[in-house]
Amino acid sequence: MLPILPFDPSHILIAGTWRATDRVLPLVNPSTGDRLCTIARGSETNIDAAVAAAQAARDGAWGQMPALERGRCLTRLGQLVLDDVDLFTTLETLDVGKPVTQARNDALALARYCEFYGGAADKVHGQTLPYLDGYTVYTLREPHGVTGHIVPWNYPMQIIGRSVGAALAMGNACVLKPAEDACLTALLFAHLAQEAGLPDGAINVVPGLGAEAGAALAGHAGVHHLSFTGSVDTGRTIQTLAARNVVPVTLELGGKSPQIVFADADLEAALPFLVNAGLQNAGQTCSAASRILIQRTIYDDLARRMGDAYRAKRIGPADSDPDIGPLVSLKQKSRLETLLGAAGDLPLIAETPRPADLPAGGAYVQPRLYGPTAPDHPLAQDELFGPVQVLIPFDTEDEAIQIANGTSYGLVAGVWTNDGGRQMRLAKALKTGQVFINNYGAGGGVELPFGGIGKSGHGREKGVEALYGFSTLKTVAAKHG
Repeated sequence: MLPILPFDPSHILIAGTWRATDRVLPLVNPSTGDRLCTIARGSETNIDAAVAAAQAARDGAWGQMPALERGRCLTRLGQLVLDDVDLFTTLETLDVGKPVTQARNDALALARYCEFYGGAADKVHGQTLPYLDGYTVYTLREPHGVTGHIVPWNYPMQIIGRSVGAALAMGNACVLKPAEDACLTALLFAHLAQEAGLPDGAINVVPGLGAEAGAALAGHAGVHHLSFTGSVDTGRTIQTLAARNVVPVTLELGGKSPQIVFADADLEAALPFLVNAGLQNAGQTCSAASRILIQRTIYDDLARRMGDAYRAKRIGPADSDPDIGPLVSLKQKSRLETLLGAAGDLPLIAETPRPADLPAGGAYVQPRLYGPTAPDHPLAQDELFGPVQVLIPFDTEDEAIQIANGTSYGLVAGVWTNDGGRQMRLAKALKTGQVFINNYGAGGGVELPFGGIGKSGHGREKGVEALYGFSTLKTVAAKHG
């Protein structure tokens, strides 16, 4: 059951006004299958209005606000998120099926993004460039204008923070299309943005279906930059729609990330990272470590340890704060089960026990650990987006690099070794956007640029680098004799 909310979840926010829509969609609790409420099914007309409102904000109060004041708005917004962290946590638990601790950590990360980008808003500078005698040349960093943000259901709070937060810091006005399976925290965030003093239209939120509201936003001629996180197929569609208007797109499209464990690694230190990086959020993480590459001399020992860890995990409803909650929907459960049909006779090392008292309508899947697995096996190549990991043995460093780079993705990699030279060699050789050495994820790392290569997408979010992506560079050359 939903708590009392300071907004109507079936409404959209445009130009500072909460509006009803002609159509709605049901929102379901994935832990139980029970209906939570209805949300708006935004239309192309709604997107038109939201883009117009964003442009009006850019032309008006928001566009005229000094960077210092924009930063103060974001800093206040971060504090309001902290003040309401319990409500954000509850909504994410009910809406997405995320265990309480994980949901709370995401809410804290959202606040941290607001703080980080609030502090950075007035610190993005241009440069002066040496040029010909009689000229002064300098560069300016300016906002794109209206930015569109299509946010997925797996980490809505974190992705709103890293994309909308950075865009607002640079002075863009935003139109946010949250996933239809996870929009409650987006609506709460927008409500608090009004409280924090953002002018009407600086942020507009239109929930709805991807093929309707999402497509309308991606193809809108009034949008000047798009940020999308999601599947490769949808990313292709988004980029194609944006290309018609020659609009730049930041794409983060997932991965098949490896962790590589050498024989000299500290296995006790590595074990929780190896397991949790594949099972957190029920494996519904773009940077999930779904492939574990293990040097053959320690393969049996580490496979046994990981199997024991899997069997010790607890599955349950999200509000009971288990290790593993449900998938976001029965649709995602069905998709994963279909993909797991490719396992065939692949050895199953362990699976997490399924409690007898799980709610019958919940979208639960037992975590599974497979191995040894051939590097070209479908389960070692395809992004499953569920609590499934495969173990792949290797012999040499060169073989490990070849296997790690042997997919069409390139988002994140982890390396476990105490050999300093090997650490540096692997960091350079791995074709990914991030490499973690003797850790994985660095605790979330709001400050750390994030993004991939290949089918993992292009562009970077998080950190100061994201501010450059949400701005355009202008060169001014003044001739003064």
